Amino acid sequence: AASGRPGADTAFDQGQMKIGRRLATKLLNASKFVLGIGEPAATGEVTEPLDRAMLAALDDVITHATTAMRDFEYTTALERTERFFWAFCDDYLELVKQRAYADDAPGADSARRALRTALSVLQRLLAPFVPYCTEEAWSWWHDDSIHTNAWPSATGARDNGANSGTLDVASTVIRAIRKAKSDAKQSMRAEVAIARIHGPAADLAAVEASRADLTAAGNVTTFDLLPADGELRIVVELAG
Repeated sequence: AASGRPGADTAFDQGQMKIGRRLATKLLNASKFVLGIGEPAATGEVTEPLDRAMLAALDDVITHATTAMRDFEYTTALERTERFFWAFCDDYLELVKQRAYADDAPGADSARRALRTALSVLQRLLAPFVPYCTEEAWSWWHDDSIHTNAWPSATGARDNGANSGTLDVASTVIRAIRKAKSDAKQSMRAEVAIARIHGPAADLAAVEASRADLTAAGNVTTFDLLPADGELRIVVELAG
């Protein structure tokens, strides 16, 4: 029902039911993963560029979803939230999970705090559309009901100078690395001998800012950052 826009006829589609089930299952699994990593320190802050970039991108989602809901464009709110949620799971979680798991890793607490902040926001943004699984996942770390909590407001990351472009670039790079391994029929843990990144200075700076996470997530030995005009171009050479 949420995929049908106001005033438009919507045909029943079993495929849409499967999409909804997949979303609910992924939300439960992502919630278990984030909550299983460990709590951030009580006084910790989100300090790492990639974490701050994710929260800046999330602020955009909150703003657009809130405007859409106020205009009764609930389908738009769902589409924008769901698109971010899948990118969050497929890219950001994979990029930071090793840092978040390591208690003594630089930026571990930043990743944990960013993950929990995003989880809280995403659960509340999705609550009107998948009310039962969000209530279940919310109960794993809260004593009250998600449906009596406030609609999320912006985290303030963008106001504090965070740039969501860092996340976009890091996502592009890790996807290229995964594709190279898949094309070569190699494990996702296969070693990358060198990843050559050709692109504008701003994109290369984003790669540098997330280098440690990209190295860990992609099992990359060497990054070669090469200034170039035009769009980002990534050449991946697997070890062996």
